[in-house]
Amino acid sequence: MRHGKKFNHLGRKASHRKAMLSNMAASLILHKRISTTLAKAKELRKYVEPLVTRAKEDTTHNRRIAFSYLQSKEAIKALFGEVIEKVANRPGGYTRIIKTGFRLGDNAEMCIIELVDFNELMLKEAKPEVKKTRRSRRGTGKSAEATGATEVKAEDAGASEDKAADSDAGSETEKSE
Repeated sequence: MRHGKKFNHLGRKASHRKAMLSNMAASLILHKRISTTLAKAKELRKYVEPLVTRAKEDTTHNRRIAFSYLQSKEAIKALFGEVIEKVANRPGGYTRIIKTGFRLGDNAEMCIIELVDFNELMLKEAKPEVKKTRRSRRGTGKSAEATGATEVKAEDAGASEDKAADSDAGSETEKSE
């Protein structure tokens, strides 16, 4: 009976599933982004995020536990080195899953799973959103300055018409003399 066993078995025996998740986690840590099926990505997220949380405290014990999951020295160096530098102040949610469509052969739902702080494109998009200006509803901003400027222009135009009329009158008096 499988009462209470809620994780996805992914159609594999336990040893195969453990090896596959270990390899995928090491690849994710080394390459920062991998493409896989949605079901595998959701299981990988449950596998990797506790490792990243554990890596925030760099002790021999935590390194050995992470190595028992990843089985890769290079992945451990990357996890405790460059990955932790970027996620040190993040309280959780170290991975992002982006759906990319369906695979041609078997119509499996595909996605990209990536470490959040390593996607420069999304970080650039997020920066302009941070700076926002507050605007008043009273209309004391640029619109009042613009209306003031048009009034000044209208007064200047009226003054120039008066000058033109004066100059015309002056030229008529010169002609009569």
